Amino acid sequence: MDFTGKVALITGGGNGIGRATAVGFAKNGAKIVVVDRDRDGGEGTAGIIRQQGGNAVFVAADVTRSADVQAYVKAALDAFGAIDCFHNNAGIEGKVAHTAEYDEDTFDAVMGVNVKGVFLGLRHVLPVMLRQNSGAIVNTASVAGLMGSPGMSAYVASKHAVIGLTKVAAGEVARAGVRVNAVCPGPIDTRMIHSLHSMVNPDDPASVGERYQAGIPIGRYGTAEEIANVVMFLCSDLASNITGAQYVVDGGRTATPGAVTAVLQR
Repeated sequence: MDFTGKVALITGGGNGIGRATAVGFAKNGAKIVVVDRDRDGGEGTAGIIRQQGGNAVFVAADVTRSADVQAYVKAALDAFGAIDCFHNNAGIEGKVAHTAEYDEDTFDAVMGVNVKGVFLGLRHVLPVMLRQNSGAIVNTASVAGLMGSPGMSAYVASKHAVIGLTKVAAGEVARAGVRVNAVCPGPIDTRMIHSLHSMVNPDDPASVGERYQAGIPIGRYGTAEEIANVVMFLCSDLASNITGAQYVVDGGRTATPGAVTAVLQR
């Protein structure tokens, strides 16, 4: 997976999966545009890449604002002249609460980042790739986009929507040389999963993690780097015949969902 001379744009690049993807692309030769609303995290990712000899710029942006999305696209073009790979990754988890009790403002916030943010990324990056007659996009969905998870109504709804957006966009641009796919991580050892632990059981979050991992066939959480590897594969020429797909990376979780679902029902 050689990305020498390519430009990779990553939203939510300040931590977790986004940071791992940005660093991975850079190690494989790409020039990187890191986007995040967390300025410290985004600058940190760009700094890591530069320390390792790579080329990276950071753009602070709120992915729910069209003007900010247009600004990060312009910044990428101003810095490097193209966008070859786009990891449309920014997302938030919301809260854990039954649907009958779910806070409306939180629901709107989750849908804003996870759905509108992904849409706006597609809306403003696709025209660039269409002009180039080339490009690859990977949207970050989730196994929550393929199944239900009690207490996660906003997140589950948003990730189902990401898969839908992926399929629609893929069909629209395939003949133009642009590919659009989704990656569907299972539980990954990042800030987000530990936040969910604390919401499920504030008194003993570690016990939630132990039960959760016990229900995953591989017996552990995935790593951000494991997701980054799949993102890079989907953006590479090795995946030249893959578009409109969702790639599950979950240690077998969706093969045996019952044990994991029971965790959030306790």
